Amino acid sequence: MSAFSPSVPDSPFEELWRLQQQVDELFSAWSAPAGSIRSLPRGSFPAVNISHTPERVDVFLFAPGIDPKTLDISIQQNLLTVAGRRDIPADARATYYRQERFSGDFRRVIALPEDVDPQRVSARYLNGIVQIGVERLEAARPRQIEIH
Repeated sequence: MSAFSPSVPDSPFEELWRLQQQVDELFSAWSAPAGSIRSLPRGSFPAVNISHTPERVDVFLFAPGIDPKTLDISIQQNLLTVAGRRDIPADARATYYRQERFSGDFRRVIALPEDVDPQRVSARYLNGIVQIGVERLEAARPRQIEIH
C-alpha cells in the first residue's frame, strides 16, 4: 500500500494477491471433494494412505524431511497414533506470500479395524514414507474349509 493513501494498493497485483489470500482462507474451511489435489483438510499432516488385505492393514505416512527416529508411533485399542515435530527453517530476510508447510508438533490418530493384532506391528522408513503394517488376528483371517 502507498504511504500517502492506504486505500489504494501500490499495484493491481498486490490487490489480486490480497484477494486470493482471502478466497483461499474462505475455502480452506471446507474440505474439497475426495481425490482433489486439496482433499486434505488444513492442518492434516502427515498425509496418509491406508490399504488392507485379508492378512494385514498397511498405513503409509508421507513425511519427507522428518527423521523417523523422532516419530512416536503407538497403538492402543485399535487406534494407531503417530506424533512428532517438523521444523522448517525460515529465511528471516524473505517475505512469504504463501506458506502451506507448517513447523511444529503434529499428531495423527487412525482408527484401525477391530480384527488387527496390536502385538504384531512393524514399521519401516524409505524415501520419506513411513510404512506401518499391522497383522490381522489369525482367527479373523478367512480360511478354506475342505469337504470330506
